[in-house]
Amino acid sequence: MLRKSIIITVAGLAICGAAFAQTPVTQTPGLKRIPLQKIDVPPGEREAVIGIAEIAPNTDVARHTHPGPEVDYVLEGEITLMVAGQPERTFKAGDSFNVLAETPHAARSGPNGAKVTATYIIEKGKPLASPAPLAEK
Repeated sequence: MLRKSIIITVAGLAICGAAFAQTPVTQTPGLKRIPLQKIDVPPGEREAVIGIAEIAPNTDVARHTHPGPEVDYVLEGEITLMVAGQPERTFKAGDSFNVLAETPHAARSGPNGAKVTATYIIEKGKPLASPAPLAEK
């Protein structure tokens, strides 16, 4: 029974991974996105994309936006979030945060890196993430 559950889980992740791979995302060295699930919300114009982001130690995640809201939960490590118009905030394991749709933001992982679950509600056919211009000083 356990073997069958493992096979089903691996097959499901492979299917989700293929679907997630079709959605272009901002690439940052040291950032690995692992898709877990992608579903219609409600069936129609939007979809929920759920995954895990593993960020290497002391990595800067490029400034970007998402076409819908992002909701995150820090599983391991810590991450400093830089959201346009807001002060920097640092989140540790057990903390959660969210970023509104189309809001430019960037992040930096701590010395031990970070592992974060991320959920996005986006319009179908739009890229999961798009580069955002650098912040004005």
